[in-house]
Amino acid sequence: MASITSRAAVLTQFNHPLELMELDVAAPRSDEIRVRLVATGICHTDIAMISGELPAGLPAVLGHEGAGVVEAVGSDVSTHAAGDHVVLSYAHCGHCENCSDGYPGYCDEFLSRNFECCRPDGSSAYCGPTPVKSHFFGQSSFAGHVVCSPRNAVKVSKDIPLDLACPLGCGIMTGAGTVMNAQKVRPGSSVAVFGAGAVGLSSVMAAKVCGATQITAVDLHAQRLDLAKELGATDVHQSTGTDTDRGALSAIAPRGFDYIVDTTGNMALIKAAMGHLGKRGHFALISAAPGVELELQANPILMAGQTIQGVIEGESVPSVFIPKLIELYRLGQFPIDKLVTYFPFEKINLAIDASMDGSAVKPVLRF
Repeated sequence: MASITSRAAVLTQFNHPLELMELDVAAPRSDEIRVRLVATGICHTDIAMISGELPAGLPAVLGHEGAGVVEAVGSDVSTHAAGDHVVLSYAHCGHCENCSDGYPGYCDEFLSRNFECCRPDGSSAYCGPTPVKSHFFGQSSFAGHVVCSPRNAVKVSKDIPLDLACPLGCGIMTGAGTVMNAQKVRPGSSVAVFGAGAVGLSSVMAAKVCGATQITAVDLHAQRLDLAKELGATDVHQSTGTDTDRGALSAIAPRGFDYIVDTTGNMALIKAAMGHLGKRGHFALISAAPGVELELQANPILMAGQTIQGVIEGESVPSVFIPKLIELYRLGQFPIDKLVTYFPFEKINLAIDASMDGSAVKPVLRF
């Protein structure tokens, strides 16, 4: 197969707008597929890379919530065929102990395959006037075409809109999976979600699906909390960052919450939130900047039998969990359409700004 040309948004400098370029996209290797993208979501991790918080080699194509149509498959690929509709998710090796045990989010090669912006052998599928890095999260979906492994391309029914399904590949899967897969929230329990962005609101929706009877969303922005109530939150609290937070949350759950999900990565907030975790409660950490330390008193955690768990990608097996979320959407139990704001691909920098200022919960780019 020959290479093709495709338009991409390239990160050439940290903290600068992405540059639109025409790139050569290599033909898929024998164990790869090429996907023509229909849409891709913008995730907080993309923004962390753009800001340099998570440094990458430059220039690079980011994006990791792509969805599209398979155009070509390598000679050794038997799982996918041209014409398949796919949602792209994170990369994993498929053969280490954690992958074999059904926990691909904890793949031994997770960091290298998802954050080094290259194939495992160090090569790229993209080339412009100079080499451009590819395979961010195994895909680099801020481009009209991607070359990826079949392992991170989840086949979906052709009647589900791909521009709606694309954010299931990371952010929405992470929020929902944390509640449903990692915490396994029980019916009748209480859940607090700190941070009402796309990930946190997905946790709220998942808590409702699980049958939690008290679901509290905490955020700085009133409009996000209004949406949380629409999606299933029974209580909301607009955080002030002061001691008034403590009194308000104690009034909502005097005995503490059975489950807490933190999506903020704010260590001061996490420390305060731990004070609202009930006995035998479960606290899920799903966001943290590299090098940040969390200091907690051990004795209260010990005496209350509490669990603090780090969670990657919602402990989800994408090929299993993404179709499950789609089915919940069809049943009207997981209204992901309420999170999405659409932008044309050419307006990618405007969409990034909307994500950063909170005016869009989940920006989705349409090609």
